[in-house]
Amino acid sequence: MKALSKDFRKHKYLYYMIFPVILYYLIFHYVPMYGAIIAFKDYRIAEGFLHSPWVGFDHFTSFFQSYYFWRLIRNTLLLNVYMLLISFPAPIIFALLINEIVGKRFKRIVQTITYLPHFISMIVVCGMITQFLAREGFITDFLVWLGMERQVLLAHPQYFRSIYIISDIWQGVGWGSIVYLAAITGINPDLYEASRMDGANRWKQTLHITLPGILPIIVILFILKIGHMLDVGFEKIILLYNPNTYETADMISTFVYRKGLEGSFEFSYATAVGLFQAAVNFILLIMANRISKKVSENSLW
Repeated sequence: MKALSKDFRKHKYLYYMIFPVILYYLIFHYVPMYGAIIAFKDYRIAEGFLHSPWVGFDHFTSFFQSYYFWRLIRNTLLLNVYMLLISFPAPIIFALLINEIVGKRFKRIVQTITYLPHFISMIVVCGMITQFLAREGFITDFLVWLGMERQVLLAHPQYFRSIYIISDIWQGVGWGSIVYLAAITGINPDLYEASRMDGANRWKQTLHITLPGILPIIVILFILKIGHMLDVGFEKIILLYNPNTYETADMISTFVYRKGLEGSFEFSYATAVGLFQAAVNFILLIMANRISKKVSENSLW
């Protein structure tokens, strides 16, 4: 406590700056956790959190035994695995390519163009995707020109994952590359100079200097990504999917949304499913961090 008190007096203004952030997380992230107890109750709005009857693990058991359980797990895991294999490396590759551009003006133009989709509202993005992939949309016209049959692509479950991943890369590759570009700028320029004197070309410099230099950032972001393997943002999926594509598009998050806020308003059941999702993500995060610590020297903690 003495050390903390001394550090506070020495850096009190830094503590004052971080106080609003701590307050935000306490109010909006930790205090609401109390509401998770309704996962173990038959929650009734009139009776409130405390007085609703306990049902134990009934909602969890009902979910595990339901028809939807394995479909939701399969769809969520498959989409996240595909994104881990395709979407995750995209900003890394893009950052390496941007780093190779010599002209500063051209580099700024490319970065600006690729950053812009990140700032477009999700509703607008999904509206664009819906229009472009409609029966008379320009992407559909292009695919028909290539020999594909004219159809509404969003109405077919086999295309949903590809549409989601490609649009995710388009929207996030530029913004996601920022952290890697920042890490690249932190690499000692003397290493590149020494490698050039030894006859290393740009590819070998990238392979033996740039990639090892940004590896700690890659590992940390990879671990965080593993911690969201059962978590897919429901907003974009809800705006794009329909009952015809539930077979591949229905995720745990969208199932929670439908159960909790549509139709039957099963708050306790939806909370139980969401709590299960959070618990599995937490376990995966711990495991990924522990494996990374054993395999390499990079980890979150």
